[in-house]
Amino acid sequence: MSRMYETIYIVQPDLGDEEIKALSAKVQDVIASMNGDFKRLEDWGTRKLAYPINKNPRGRYFYLRFDADAPLIAELERRLRLDDKVIRYQSVKLEQEVVAPAAAPVKSAEEGTEEVAAAATEAPAETTTTEE
Repeated sequence: MSRMYETIYIVQPDLGDEEIKALSAKVQDVIASMNGDFKRLEDWGTRKLAYPINKNPRGRYFYLRFDADAPLIAELERRLRLDDKVIRYQSVKLEQEVVAPAAAPVKSAEEGTEEVAAAATEAPAETTTTEE
């Protein structure tokens, strides 16, 4: 059973376009070869890191979205770990039905409490967030 995943990986900021294309192609090949469903790859650009990693104060971020199963995640992370160009990576499993509940307009303190309590009980029990 395949699930939705997102992987954010950070590469060295001084890589050339050819090296980045080769790395992106390698990541997509891993997904395709293991019957994953590739959805999206976004280049978020070069950003300052919270702390230097391997003496790099900056890193180039990439966001990868795909549907896969656990062995594909293990293989993808193994390949990212072995690649010297990749500084950091993190994969997160996304929940199927994550819908943020809309904020209920509160008219007054007495009237709004029932609406807010009802909205809180309908919220999904498990959400996944990623912070760096």
